[in-house]
Amino acid sequence: MRILLASPRGFCAGVDRAIEIVEAALARFGPPVYVRHEIVHNRHVVEELRKEGAVFVDEPSEVPRGGLLIYSAHGVSPAVRDAAAQQGLRTIDATCPLVTKVHVEARRFAESGHEIVLVGHAGHVEVEGTMGHAPDRMRLVEDVADVERLEVENPARLAVLTQTTLSMDDTRDVLDALRRRFPEVQLPRKDDICYATQNRQNAVKAMLEDAELVLVVGAPESSNSNRLVEIARKAGLPAHLVQTADEIRPEWLRGIGCVGVTAGASAPEVLVEAVIERLRALAGDDVRVDAQPASDEGVVFQLPAELRVARDRPLG
Repeated sequence: MRILLASPRGFCAGVDRAIEIVEAALARFGPPVYVRHEIVHNRHVVEELRKEGAVFVDEPSEVPRGGLLIYSAHGVSPAVRDAAAQQGLRTIDATCPLVTKVHVEARRFAESGHEIVLVGHAGHVEVEGTMGHAPDRMRLVEDVADVERLEVENPARLAVLTQTTLSMDDTRDVLDALRRRFPEVQLPRKDDICYATQNRQNAVKAMLEDAELVLVVGAPESSNSNRLVEIARKAGLPAHLVQTADEIRPEWLRGIGCVGVTAGASAPEVLVEAVIERLRALAGDDVRVDAQPASDEGVVFQLPAELRVARDRPLG
């Protein structure tokens, strides 16, 4: 059996930064460090940080007064920041800079009198945070059907933003429908879309000709991981989302000569390695691992200033 590894796969720059922020805060200030929601959508990452002293909460009210609260990579609404201030909390912002950029645009459009359409998935943590930046001016659409039902106040003052963990492919039909219904609509810039989401989707598309089965390492809550599964299935291939190697079922491999393996943007490489070992164990000795050409995405996000100083000037 051949195992074809996608490239790029796994952690993106925003996830790397968010995890490093929690680790640096624990090293600098000591546990407990509180984190609103899962820092990223991955059970393995969350459990490892919990062992180091991170405490995951749903709301600032769960943090003792004066405690340290970190906002997750998905971002938060102004209401959450206000609640943290009222609780007297110290805060560190691990919001992905791409998400922060969308928040800034939401406020700018709202202040200029635009009505805003947000393309995204209802209930996703990032969507909830983004909508909180202009709650009276923003409407959520998930698909073309939502666009057809959409009523706006002034089509000439309409702007569109997207959930960052969608890709150009994910949003193309919805954006086209918005353009048809509202010809004067101001569509989002391409760089509002997460580079990592698009790159990982392109890597899966590149393996579709050879792979007979696709395994995606990621969490059920991870939007970008679910999209990778959908791409393979739309191409007619069986595809499964797995959080751990133990979830791989032997029957999936019957008659399969080539398995494509990738990982969502919040899945660590150690889980990919475990999947490969599981496939080796199930397939026997005749296994060859091939990787797509290495891809350097060339994106690095800096830590917040307070942690850069802490890292450069350690205590003692």
